Amino acid sequence: MDQQFTGIVTQSTGSWYEVLANGERVQCRIRGKLRLKGVRSTNPVVVGDEVECLTDEQGSHLITAIHPRRNYVIRRASNLSKESHIIAANIDHALLMVTLRQPETALEFVDRFLVTCEAYKVPVTILLAKADLQSEEEMEAFRAIYEPIGYRVVAVSASTGEGVEEVHRLMVGRTTLLSGNSGVGKSTLVQRIDPTLDIRTGQISDSHHKGRHTTTFSTMYPLSEGGYLIDTPGIKGFGLIDIEHDELWHYFPEMMHHGAGCRFYNCTHIHEPGCAVVAAIEAGEISEQRYESYLKMLDDDDKYRK
Repeated sequence: MDQQFTGIVTQSTGSWYEVLANGERVQCRIRGKLRLKGVRSTNPVVVGDEVECLTDEQGSHLITAIHPRRNYVIRRASNLSKESHIIAANIDHALLMVTLRQPETALEFVDRFLVTCEAYKVPVTILLAKADLQSEEEMEAFRAIYEPIGYRVVAVSASTGEGVEEVHRLMVGRTTLLSGNSGVGKSTLVQRIDPTLDIRTGQISDSHHKGRHTTTFSTMYPLSEGGYLIDTPGIKGFGLIDIEHDELWHYFPEMMHHGAGCRFYNCTHIHEPGCAVVAAIEAGEISEQRYESYLKMLDDDDKYRK
């Protein structure tokens, strides 16, 4: 007789799914019917999902249903303009690791990640990683862009210990997504925070100063003091998906703040007269870098729609 149980997906390899249920981890496959619901995502079941499972008479474990997600972080699947890839679901908090050098994280990548988290209501803290290798001037310039619009920025260094305890406090008792480009030091930081976690580390490639991928699949780890950490593969690009052209600006907090003063209710903040957002940019009240990111996202969206 089939036995049913409920669990949380802690790892996804694309064919097998590790599910934590009643304190034990079991390897599950997806029941075929789950793949027939027209899901546009390349991965219908993701880390963080609460799922219904059963063990059949042969002892095989099958995922039979997915509980509704309260949120998730999603991006456009690589080279697949019509499909999406969900990084993780049911997240309390996201930590985006950024490095200003060795390697450099593009501000547009930061803004794309933040827009997606705003759209799906995932709070974000930005970690300025490898703080011992960054200049104070660079870090202050970065803070000047993101702190005034409501994002917390924490300087961290796994080498010196700066900021490690503060990040630790942010993670305890919560389900935290840790993300960033390859080579920003995610695995090294996690091991500094909780040495009991078995997360591999890698080095920066000398040829292009790009990070090597050390994590192959997103994985959820229980933290020793409570809570879960979702460690993700290093992400090179972050294409937006399922965000409409005319709603994109809603996910820029500073544009939402000033947009109410525009002459036209459907202002796109590009060429309309009486645009309060453009006026704020000219007055130095909105970052030009952030506005450039907005324009590039609109341009990319147009390309994908053609």
